[in-house]
This record gives sequence, structure tokens and C-alpha cells, in this order.
Amino acid sequence: MRPLTLTTPKPLLKYRGKTNLDHLFERLPKEIDEAIIVVKYLGDQIKQYCGHKFHGRKISYVDGSEKGNAVGIFAAKDFFKPQERFAIAYGDEVFAGDEMTRCLANKYSWLCYHVPDPTKTGVLTIAHDWKILEVIEKPSQPKSNLAADGFMVVSADIFKYDLIKHANGEYYFSDVVGKFLKDYGMTAVMASPGHTQLTTPNDIDFLDSSY
Repeated sequence: MRPLTLTTPKPLLKYRGKTNLDHLFERLPKEIDEAIIVVKYLGDQIKQYCGHKFHGRKISYVDGSEKGNAVGIFAAKDFFKPQERFAIAYGDEVFAGDEMTRCLANKYSWLCYHVPDPTKTGVLTIAHDWKILEVIEKPSQPKSNLAADGFMVVSADIFKYDLIKHANGEYYFSDVVGKFLKDYGMTAVMASPGHTQLTTPNDIDFLDSSY
């Protein structure tokens, strides 16, 4: 996303006159009345922008880590009661309100979409009833072209698993979710037609013109 992110964190990039965080919080289902934001790169900008109440929701913060997104998400575990159900939304991705609502309609779920090159993302294998069988991060020989997106519904039981360190030194949250779904079950929810990613400056132009 450079050069746009040289001075602005990705969640605060604007399209249609609003930041991506504004779009996300405006579309969050009403059942979600509180949020914990994981901040790292230019995180003070996000704290200043959102404060401790944003779009009517109480906001708390935890620090992210260069060691991977799993470390940042696990930093929030003390905010949750045992077995409490909650949603995770990546702040640098674009979600429609109906996508999140359909995810919440399932006990545990993961938003997904088809991609032309599944070797660059987490890939889901699903059963005929849309139950997720496994997730493999950036596979060299993908079993499908169904990519895992950045919105999911899990429970605080996910924090009982150990993190896995990859050869590059990072800890991927998808590894933890892979353990969780085998024990608790998760449903794959297909993204809406026209689902858009926020990956390059061209995506900003596209969102401005057509989202």
C-alpha cells in the first residue's frame, strides 16, 4: 500500500471520504457493542483518532507485535470471560455489513472468498456442509482456491492453544484458528459478490468509484 502508508496506518486510509475504520464500525452488527483494537505501526494515530469511544462503542487497546498477528490478538485475552464468544475483524480489510451479520448467525465462523492465486494467503478446505476441515497458510500446493478472510467468530477458548513459530520468526493467527476449528467446528461463510480487498493504492481508487 506504499506510498500511502508511509505516514498513515492502513486502517486510517480513506475512501469515499471516510477511513476504513469508520466504514468498519458503521457496518458492525449492533450485537457488537465493544471493541479492543490491536495497534502497532503508527498506532498512536489510531488511538488519537478513535479515542475510548468510537461510533458509540467502548474502545480499549493492546499492543501488536512484529512477531506476527497471533501475538497481538493474544495480548487481548484478559479482556474476555471464559468461553465468551467474540468476533475478530482485521482493521486493514474491507467488510460489508451483511457479511459480518451472516458470520454472527453461526456459532463459530470464518469469512472466505475465491482468489486466483491461493499460494499467497490462508487457504480453507471445506466439507459439503460448509464446515471447515483445515486451514493452511500460504500452501505451495493449495487444495482449493478458497481464501480465509479477516473476519471470524470464535470464543475465548482459542486462547488455550500454544502459538507456533514459523521459520521466518512469525506467529500466524491462522495456525491457532486451525486448532480451534478442529476442536469446536467452524462454518465457512462466503463473502458477498464484489467483495473487495484493501491491498494496493489501486484498490482505494476502485473503492472510491464503485463500492
